[in-house]
Amino acid sequence: MSSPQIQLALWVLQPILQSAVALVVFRRKLHKDFPAFFAFTVAQIVIFAVEFPIYRWSRPEIYFYLYWFSAGLNVVFAFKIIHEVFVDIFRPYPALKDLATALFKWAALIMVLVSAVVISISPGWDDPLSKTILVVQRCVRVIQCGMVIFLLAFCKHLNVSWRRQSFGIAMGFGLFAGVELLTTALYSGSHMVGHKVNLINMIAYNLGMVLWLYYSLLNRRHPLVPVLVPQRWDDALNDLQPHDEAESLIPMFEHMVDRAFSKAQDHRA
Repeated sequence: MSSPQIQLALWVLQPILQSAVALVVFRRKLHKDFPAFFAFTVAQIVIFAVEFPIYRWSRPEIYFYLYWFSAGLNVVFAFKIIHEVFVDIFRPYPALKDLATALFKWAALIMVLVSAVVISISPGWDDPLSKTILVVQRCVRVIQCGMVIFLLAFCKHLNVSWRRQSFGIAMGFGLFAGVELLTTALYSGSHMVGHKVNLINMIAYNLGMVLWLYYSLLNRRHPLVPVLVPQRWDDALNDLQPHDEAESLIPMFEHMVDRAFSKAQDHRA
């Protein structure tokens, strides 16, 4: 088989694997803990059903715009899934969960600002929307790789088993993200041709879906029990919150950031 035929076969295989993942996740009630991941999986099936006939039988420009629309949608899904994985890990610890939510809100804002700056200082980009999506997508890929590193480094302290569903979701995205960043770097340095980059990325993505299917078969929905070390971290964060304020720590962290920005502006003045 030629490389285009292999790529086509891998592409057609994707909705089959995604359908199996979605079915197992739904039947084992894991979609209640990972609604964004479940919605992402179902959305990929719908996207394929729309993209494939357009790619095969319609005009290339229509597929171009549809591809970048789906890429932008997948960036939103990817970021929500990253947040969902960390929320699941910190589910028994409300203060740590609030901290993770606040950090992700600011990380999303920073990624958008970085993308806007890169677009504004990069000459010759006649399609700023697709380039913005591409830059944000690269940022998300880096975060996905960092998520796996975080889990590998702190899984013992957080009592996160490698058999847990959130670990499997992270590993699947981390595998694809790491391969995509590596192949993109090799392609940018003229060490790899485009069709090989696409082929390797599709193989990595399909392997990631196989990981998701394996972990979905391995897991069922179950309550999480706090462990000692992160429980102490959670208690320490709760101690920082004034007792007469709302339970969520998010307003407190946002207030701290606002105060920092105000002080910085006062010093400049």
